[in-house]
Amino acid sequence: MRITVECHVEETSRVQQVRGIFDLPASATSAVSWDVELPLSERPWSIGLLVGPSGCGKSTIARHLWPDAVPGPQPGWPATRSLLDGFPPEVPIKDLVELLASVGFSSPPAWLRPFHVLSTGQQFRVTLAWLLAAALPGRTIVYDEFTSVVDRTVARVGSAALAKTVRRRGQRFVAVTCHEDVEEWLQPDWVYRPAERQFTWRLLQRRPPIELSLFRCRHTAWVAFAAHHYLSGHLVRGAACFLATWKGQPVAFSAWLPFVGRGPPGRREHRTVTLPDYQGVGIGNSVSAAVASMWKALGYRATSTTTHPAMIAARCRSPLWRMHRRPSLCRSVEKKLRRLRHATTRLTAGFTYVGPALDREEAKALHG
Repeated sequence: MRITVECHVEETSRVQQVRGIFDLPASATSAVSWDVELPLSERPWSIGLLVGPSGCGKSTIARHLWPDAVPGPQPGWPATRSLLDGFPPEVPIKDLVELLASVGFSSPPAWLRPFHVLSTGQQFRVTLAWLLAAALPGRTIVYDEFTSVVDRTVARVGSAALAKTVRRRGQRFVAVTCHEDVEEWLQPDWVYRPAERQFTWRLLQRRPPIELSLFRCRHTAWVAFAAHHYLSGHLVRGAACFLATWKGQPVAFSAWLPFVGRGPPGRREHRTVTLPDYQGVGIGNSVSAAVASMWKALGYRATSTTTHPAMIAARCRSPLWRMHRRPSLCRSVEKKLRRLRHATTRLTAGFTYVGPALDREEAKALHG
């Protein structure tokens, strides 16, 4: 395909002076052309990447190749209502909750706020969810200036969360960006660089590893995470607390309490929170499982009760957890312990850790 863009040039005095200085030929129009060859019909694909420096024609090529694409980056968000009301009305609330969580925006209290009061990183995640929700079957989503308004940590983690969601939903997404660092996190099926006229099919590889360090910490570390928990910011002061860091930065917090009730000695998950910039790539689940494996090595039964749909779905898929109580309200026997254990007004599910135990010496050192 040959793509040509041209515009009229009005001959003003300044235009004539610049022509004279740089010996530019007189012309009534200015035109730029690109010869583009993208063999996208050769194989099925889900995610594409148009990447290169500013001015190389990325946006123009995308508009010509996908003229009926779902555009990014933002719809018209209501100024006074919650961001939930900005999504297409035909999207069921269950699907909307799952979609927001899948792109790494797992904070129900923040869902109730208007779009314009969210942080830039949160707005980026919500916009991704809106594009995926608004796309009709068979329509490609094209996001121009992808990740340009967020810091690079949010860009990388958000790209990984998006890629997982797009492939699971069977949709098509094209990212248009000048940032090369998203490629290994987005894992696109193809990459086109207009500046070099270079197209490559990409073999899917594992995204870069996220290596976490896990420490026992004081309960005061909870201050940085309290506002992001989907239930409340309350933390039992006697909880055993653990902090996970990535490249020296705090990313997740997990607190555990003694198990109250029948059965063998145990520990139950009290609070586990991942900071918003790092949500969507499984950090919270990894931290939770790591602490549970420590309790198992120390001779305790590790259990967890959750109401978050995304967490329930993740636990059901994981071989490390077994559901011992299906989503339900607490039973009458449990009502006496409802302040400590289960809610009476929302569905919760109970899980038991059945994965491998941590090395006992490592467990003792982590328990500290």
